[in-house]
Amino acid sequence: MANTFLEKLHTGFSQTIELDGAPIVQEKSRFQDIKIFDSKSNGRVLVLDDIVQLTTRDECGYSEMLTHLPMIEHGAVKEVMIAGGGDMAIAEEALKHRGVKAVFNVEIDEQVVDLSRRHLSAVNAAAFADPRLKIQIEDAFVFLADKANQHRFDLIIADRPDPVGPAEVLFGDTFYERVKDALAPGGFAVFQNGVPFFQPEELTDTLKQMQRTFRYCGVYLAVVPTYIGGFMALTWVSNDAVLGDPAKWGSLEASFAAARIRTDYYTPAVHRAAFALPAWIERLVRG
Repeated sequence: MANTFLEKLHTGFSQTIELDGAPIVQEKSRFQDIKIFDSKSNGRVLVLDDIVQLTTRDECGYSEMLTHLPMIEHGAVKEVMIAGGGDMAIAEEALKHRGVKAVFNVEIDEQVVDLSRRHLSAVNAAAFADPRLKIQIEDAFVFLADKANQHRFDLIIADRPDPVGPAEVLFGDTFYERVKDALAPGGFAVFQNGVPFFQPEELTDTLKQMQRTFRYCGVYLAVVPTYIGGFMALTWVSNDAVLGDPAKWGSLEASFAAARIRTDYYTPAVHRAAFALPAWIERLVRG
């Protein structure tokens, strides 16, 4: 990597990150290349297969919006499943809610978990110290097929990378069918679907897939500066409930205050605003 890391995620566009010191980790697991380094602008960085997964400076916009938004609106989340998320940053956010009984973090690559425990404590130390965290080193696709997990989870978070390699199955119709079966009554599943500015087809095609499987689905937005392209699309699905229901929004402030959690990105006002889509994203949603 020398003194810089170059990410070429989108055709015709790339970003360069200056390193602060020597790389901390440069390893290859059974599944992927893993890099961890300190940057001069965005704190510590986790990179998988040369794609930035997390920086400690702005991971809050991603982790908090995938957890607190559905959890506050649901109001009674007890069991959470996270597909992927081996850095445990999302798990840490979910575990901030005192009513949660268990968070099952299902990650296929044990090496990511081990390295994140050692080098990313700024975003996961509280999670690893919490007995409610259940780390499953397993393919999430297989985990969801277990009969013991049917109708079990109030919230499923798919922290999936791009649809290549082992993660490709996490974008297929069978995966969504298994998510559907694993949701408890009134439960939600949320997913990241890239940045529509550079990946419009991913959002449009995914929503079409979801509509084939779930009664309700939709999209809300977050901004994570490291994920170049402006708005990041976060999609949601449910068998029997609507996320982003204005009828529930009158109690957001009270629910957030009662949760007594510290956030850097999420607020009730941001919660409401996340469902306000620019016209060009509205057109993508309509397909």
